[in-house]
Amino acid sequence: MYALVDCNNFYASCERVFQPQLAGKPIVILSNNDGCIIARSYEAKALGIPMGAPEFKVRDLLKQHHVHVFSSNYALYGDLSNRVMKILEAYTPHIEVYSIDEAFLNFKGMTIADYHVYGAAMKHRIQKWLSIPICVGFAETKALAKVANKIAKKYQERTQGVYTIDTEEKRIKALKWTKIEDVWGIGYRLTKKMQAHNIRTAYDFTLPKHEAFIKSTMGVVGMRLKYELEGQSVLAMEEPKDKKNIAVTRSFEGSITTYDAMKERVSTFATVCAEKLRKQKSCCHQVILYLRKDAYQNENQRINFYKTETLPYASNSSLTISALAVQMLKSLFEEGAVYKKAGIIVTSIIPENQKQFHLFEEENPKHLKLMEVMDAYHKKTGERKIRLGNQDLQRTWKMKQNHLSAKYTTNFKEIVEIKCH
Repeated sequence: MYALVDCNNFYASCERVFQPQLAGKPIVILSNNDGCIIARSYEAKALGIPMGAPEFKVRDLLKQHHVHVFSSNYALYGDLSNRVMKILEAYTPHIEVYSIDEAFLNFKGMTIADYHVYGAAMKHRIQKWLSIPICVGFAETKALAKVANKIAKKYQERTQGVYTIDTEEKRIKALKWTKIEDVWGIGYRLTKKMQAHNIRTAYDFTLPKHEAFIKSTMGVVGMRLKYELEGQSVLAMEEPKDKKNIAVTRSFEGSITTYDAMKERVSTFATVCAEKLRKQKSCCHQVILYLRKDAYQNENQRINFYKTETLPYASNSSLTISALAVQMLKSLFEEGAVYKKAGIIVTSIIPENQKQFHLFEEENPKHLKLMEVMDAYHKKTGERKIRLGNQDLQRTWKMKQNHLSAKYTTNFKEIVEIKCH
């Protein structure tokens, strides 16, 4: 039996954990640079505030309904997500973190008398310990667990946020209820194709008469999904994998026109890429620099620029990768041009323990010790206070974040203060 655990309105729920006065109030979360709406509470959805809408286009609507607006606080969301996953690990050792607010659980080899009671216990503990509301869906396959979770979330009063598909009758009823666009793995384009072929529900998708069409349209992926919806488990739990490419790209708060300002941003991005390499115990052979000019000032002209260089030896040192990135910037940067975005991508990644050493050219061994100190400090404090000399010592990302809440769980200076009388 599988379970899908999904946190309800996760970003909005995270903001409410330390601001309980926002319970029942409409909340929206903005993307980087406070651009678009990327998350909404139930109350905001009920007001008709569209997902993905640019903030400036719905600003009057937000003010009219007194909607609480927040900038993305990924430090807070990431930390609370980790805490949710740690609690779930107490219920089964087999857990696959699917996204920041979702996880699959596998109960193979475990004897559970009542899955509804078991799911209610998960829900109660996470609510009590973290104040994060969740819904749980149980089924024989991962795809059906997704469907069960949607039912639990849609009918929370009837299901208490927990639903189990454990009979053939429940499976068929659930599939007939599920629209094809709500099936796991069916996106916008596939939805149009399915509807044109008269496949409008998940149940229609499983009918034998549509098998040839599904196979020709979606191939093996479609057939696996069909088997899953029929109750045959063919999608196993996935083990965490190291990334083959690591990218750190950001839009700027304003515009960058000087080399020194761009150099600081590029160095910062390269440093974070190196940090991510060390976290997964990997090294990279290649570094790619990406720059994007202002599209409005360069109409009908090229605005995206890339440059790739290969390191003489595999590395995960912030010093080495940053130095190469800055070297590439010297040849790619145009004085007087207006830039809106930049990024660093590291690729050709290998495990750290498979790094080959060179006879005549090798990285300074002092880098290793320095990187260990930097990583240990960051892990302990949650802050990147130890930085390279060409980085901005005040901020990591220069983004517009006018509605940012505090980092309540990762920064001691922003921890909640309680006054006792």
